[in-house]
Amino acid sequence: MKSTAHHDERIAQMTFASVYPHYVSKVEKKGRTKEELHQVIEWLTGFDDGKLQTLIDEKADFRAFFDQASLHPNAHLIKGVICGYRVEEIENPLTQKARYLDKLIDELAKGRKMEKILRKAEG
Repeated sequence: MKSTAHHDERIAQMTFASVYPHYVSKVEKKGRTKEELHQVIEWLTGFDDGKLQTLIDEKADFRAFFDQASLHPNAHLIKGVICGYRVEEIENPLTQKARYLDKLIDELAKGRKMEKILRKAEG
């Protein structure tokens, strides 16, 4: 499935604060913790808890969120389908980064081991 310009712009304008509670709920419903969620987000973006809270308080959209992120060098190892899109084939860089985050959170919620989620056993 190919993302459209409209779809890419919708993601760019969505605030991280609006989806963060859904991330927490998703992982906690599956027996994972908010701390594990933060570990995954920090691995991908470099944001510690304080920076994450600042971005939530500022209601940063995904464009600003990922503009400030230092994407992990192994992020390209994130592969698979999320929301109907194969993440490694997404052409828009911002949409791809947002889907990387979605994929990692999905893996966490599905009970995948942390070292696999954080791509420590690969590459």
